[in-house]
Amino acid sequence: MNYTDYIVEQAQKILAIDSPSGYSKDVISYLQKEYQDMGYETIITNKGGLLVHFGGEDQEDGILLETHADTLGGMVSEIMPDGRLKLQPIGGLTAANCETEHCRIITRFDGSYEGTFQLQDASVHVNKNAVTDVRSFDNMEVVIDEKVFTEEDVRKLGISEGDVICMCPRTVYTRSGFLKSRFLDDKLSVAIALGTARYLKEENVKLPRDTWQHITVYEEVGHGGAASVPAGITEAISIDMGCVGSKVRCTEYQVSICAMDSRSPYNYDLVTKLVRLCREHGIDYAVDVYPHYGSDVDVTLSAGNDIRHGLIGPGVYASHGYERVHRDGIENCFRLLKAYLMDTEK
Repeated sequence: MNYTDYIVEQAQKILAIDSPSGYSKDVISYLQKEYQDMGYETIITNKGGLLVHFGGEDQEDGILLETHADTLGGMVSEIMPDGRLKLQPIGGLTAANCETEHCRIITRFDGSYEGTFQLQDASVHVNKNAVTDVRSFDNMEVVIDEKVFTEEDVRKLGISEGDVICMCPRTVYTRSGFLKSRFLDDKLSVAIALGTARYLKEENVKLPRDTWQHITVYEEVGHGGAASVPAGITEAISIDMGCVGSKVRCTEYQVSICAMDSRSPYNYDLVTKLVRLCREHGIDYAVDVYPHYGSDVDVTLSAGNDIRHGLIGPGVYASHGYERVHRDGIENCFRLLKAYLMDTEK
């Protein structure tokens, strides 16, 4: 099997399942079934995340792989008198980046509705300031794709304050090997871990260290990795996106190894091990410092866990926007993850 093809296929399926932070049950249900179908033991945490046990020999020097299935999104904060909706962002969603995006409004009891996130008075032939106005959540709104003209019309549909708003991912996989979508952060890494799990089963790989995966569901709001660390874990790695942009080296074709983010340096010895593995296995990589970044494993340490920590991920351009990666970056991350899980050097 070509596991990179499988990862891309699974990424597209996972990306199609709405899951803003706090609304994760559908994607976790899908992922739990996929892992169980492979024969893995799974546990749903009280917070709604998913623990997957890969197994392994050394029970006292275990590994925890952390990925997150939650994404940016929004919540209905106000229903306007004209039937439009005001949005409160979930996580680091930005108003300008989501302009004209198709979206879904998920009600608690009455199904879902579709709409578009637009500037108020968006017609340029009517509003002369439509081009120059600064986009913010104060002057943008969700236009519902229903015949509604008043607040009462909207409430009759079952839409209410506190309903979740999901932006359409617009996932595309090009002939040249680029995967483009909202929310590659971090559903792509969930797919990479899923592909790794399938590889371990199909190739009958015996891991030297007891290994777990935690798929968290509150990373984008800052507390995803704060709990649910299994016994015996001494080392944890977040598999998240590698940043691509000015003043960093990583590209969309590489795996990123983060040496330091906005919170602290990552464990020096673990970062060194990851670099060594890339060199030994001919994996294309970059080491970078990310000044505006935090990860699940940062939170795991902040919660008081005594572990070594690291961060890797495929290089992703336009983070928290319409993101892009190349299959080379996906494959390099997959290869590093396999090499790391099989490494026995202390």
